[in-house]
Amino acid sequence: MSYAFSELITKPEGKTLEFKRDLSSPKNFLKTLVAFANTAGGILLFGIADTSKTVLGITNPLDDEERLCNLIADSIEPRLVPSVELLAWEDKTLLAVEVYPSGNRPHWLKTEGPQSGVYVRLGSTNRQADSDLIQELRRSAMGIAFDEQSMPDSTVNDLDFSAAVSCFAQQRKLMKKDLESLRLVTKHQGHRVPTVGGLLLFGKNKAMIFPDAWVQCGRFIGTDKADIFDHIDIHDHLPVVVERIMEFLKKHAMRGADFSALRRKDVWSIPLTLLREAVVNAVVHADYSQKGAPIRVAFFDDRIEIENPGILLPGLTIEDMLQGVSKLRNRVIARVFRELDLIEQWGSGVRRIFKEAEMLGLPKPEIIELGMRVRFIVYLAAPQRIITTSEEGVESGVESGVESEMALRVLGYLKGTALSKKELALKLGKTKPTRYLNDLMNRLLNDDAVQFTVPDKPNSRLQKYRITKAGRALLKTMGKK
Repeated sequence: MSYAFSELITKPEGKTLEFKRDLSSPKNFLKTLVAFANTAGGILLFGIADTSKTVLGITNPLDDEERLCNLIADSIEPRLVPSVELLAWEDKTLLAVEVYPSGNRPHWLKTEGPQSGVYVRLGSTNRQADSDLIQELRRSAMGIAFDEQSMPDSTVNDLDFSAAVSCFAQQRKLMKKDLESLRLVTKHQGHRVPTVGGLLLFGKNKAMIFPDAWVQCGRFIGTDKADIFDHIDIHDHLPVVVERIMEFLKKHAMRGADFSALRRKDVWSIPLTLLREAVVNAVVHADYSQKGAPIRVAFFDDRIEIENPGILLPGLTIEDMLQGVSKLRNRVIARVFRELDLIEQWGSGVRRIFKEAEMLGLPKPEIIELGMRVRFIVYLAAPQRIITTSEEGVESGVESGVESEMALRVLGYLKGTALSKKELALKLGKTKPTRYLNDLMNRLLNDDAVQFTVPDKPNSRLQKYRITKAGRALLKTMGKK
């Protein structure tokens, strides 16, 4: 047994640990053993109340041990051979099963079959694996990276070589012969064809072949997703994606200046270096074989969440990541990012993120496995609130920060034509007008920046807004900032 019982009993149930009262409900604990074997291994302890952790012991240790071994042998394919032990604790006996990450994965329950009986461990729960994840388990067991696979139905001409040359321009002059050494191209039946990684990185028609390999960014009002202020969808080549995400985050951050040195230095209200590392980590480690699962970046008032599809690779835990252990899901993408200096050193990114957060005095970041995704949460030093008109210190015109950008956009829309509040909301990416838009329009009316098209009936269903001469002047002034 890897751990002493006295140490195990102090730990909560999680990815690699579970407690069971007894051997009743065999299907449930057999799922756990399958999930342990398919994911990062783990220990299952019988004779403990799983909620209170009260040590109950088992009444027939030798009989239960034999029954458990028979259940494992008869119920799981391929054959699983865990370590099974009887442990003495005071006057009680416990039954412990330790499962190691299996090189024969995926394992499954015989009664459910290889398509429906495969389970993986996510946090303290067991999750049924779909066909994409089953393939990922097979690839990882064979040491094959998804992005190294050939794409026989594509040709080298499907790669945007000029885009690759542009990305490498600051490092070196990229030659067509380099495509093979970078594993962007490989041999298949005597022909040179792109790899999955090649098309993900520089495919001309990436969206056609990998429709879910894109990034969704959103700036939300407050601390939940009830109200979105701004959003973009990014479909660029992967090396460019990193910069586009950072541009979006900067767009919604505050920028100050530090004049303590000889030259002005921009000071941002969000930790850009740390966030860039987390963004790169998400792009490199995403499971691009998953369907309907883009990378998501969500900017809230108090935190930024960066979420990529794909569970942690088998044998890897969040604790391992914090210690600097790394496993590459996408070797081609990682190799290109390394060549482009987007990655400094293998396996050091997560540790650098946590170290920098500590140096900046930020709350400790979090890594969470959530469903079939991994979420990285970076907490901000101070809230980045969207200012509303109810707050003090509002100047004539529009306020600084995020709301000034919202006003700039609204006035820009009205410059071309009169629009209703609902039409403005739709242009801002909302399904209906929000209280923030209502506040802003009232302010713009009071400042004579806009006016009603039906001034005698403010609540008319035909009511729209048009920009005024003062509004055009304000728009021009704001656009120069």
